[in-house]
Amino acid sequence: LVAMAASGLRRVLWQRAAARLWATRAAAAAPLGSRAASEMSKDMLPGPYPRTPEERAAAAKKYNMRVEDYEPYPDDGFGYGDYPKLPNKSLHERDPWYNWDQPDVRHNWGQPMHWDFDMYIRNRVDTSPTAVPWHTMRKHFLIFLSTMLLMFVLGEIYPSYRPVGPKQYPFNDLYLERGGDPNKEPPVVTHYEI
Repeated sequence: LVAMAASGLRRVLWQRAAARLWATRAAAAAPLGSRAASEMSKDMLPGPYPRTPEERAAAAKKYNMRVEDYEPYPDDGFGYGDYPKLPNKSLHERDPWYNWDQPDVRHNWGQPMHWDFDMYIRNRVDTSPTAVPWHTMRKHFLIFLSTMLLMFVLGEIYPSYRPVGPKQYPFNDLYLERGGDPNKEPPVVTHYEI
């Protein structure tokens, strides 16, 4: 009994020591976010909203834009800061034959990305102009839908069935299965006329 208690105590002490060692190593290691390089650097984060022309010029330079093209989001408390307000255009509108640094998202290194970038990637919203105006597409769709509904209603009111002949059965019109005498010759059943 004493040996079992000593063995159990050793096991508990060993587990505590292993847990303490693991906690010490985890505390000495870098935070997980920076180890995975998932946090943005201070240079990449938006700064405070620019109030003066000098701050505007510095923010435009920070985002590799001309001062004339730079326009920040309005300071309405959402925390956009000095991030540039880019046009709401999807990636479909960018040149597919240009040699982009990131061709899958049609983006060059150092270019500012739209704040809602994930909404405008190529498998989401397409803001490019259509070949046919929307009102024409809507009109054609409604004409097609109305025609299909009219055909359905007319088919329900005036049903049409294909003309059919009497049901044909094999083995001389099921002579034996319907109780015919197997010793007699069954009558020949002809389902056609020549």
